[in-house]
Amino acid sequence: QVQLVESGGGLVQAGGSLRLSCAASGRTFSSRSKGWFRQAPGKEREFVAAINWNGGTTDYLDSVKGRFTISRDNAKNTVYLQMISLKPEDTAVYYCAIGRGISATRGEYDYWGQGTQVTVSS
Repeated sequence: QVQLVESGGGLVQAGGSLRLSCAASGRTFSSRSKGWFRQAPGKEREFVAAINWNGGTTDYLDSVKGRFTISRDNAKNTVYLQMISLKPEDTAVYYCAIGRGISATRGEYDYWGQGTQVTVSS
């Protein structure tokens, strides 16, 4: 059974940093793209970042460019999201997902984690 488990969320002050991790189990996803989405209260789940199978191609939501970095370690079946210069508007539940390509579309992702809460205080 495939399972994605996010970790690393928490409460941080504006300007602070967090590093999210998402470990997959049940099968290997070294040939699949991986992504991060987030959902704030009362809002739709939105794309944050994606990375292709070997890390050679990435894509980001415009508002996080220059502040967030997605990376992966295929040996550990894990994807990361390094977040710096966090803002209160980054507050959301962050989800990792396994996709079929670099895409901002939720329908292109087949497996999802349970999410980890990130709260940025002003």
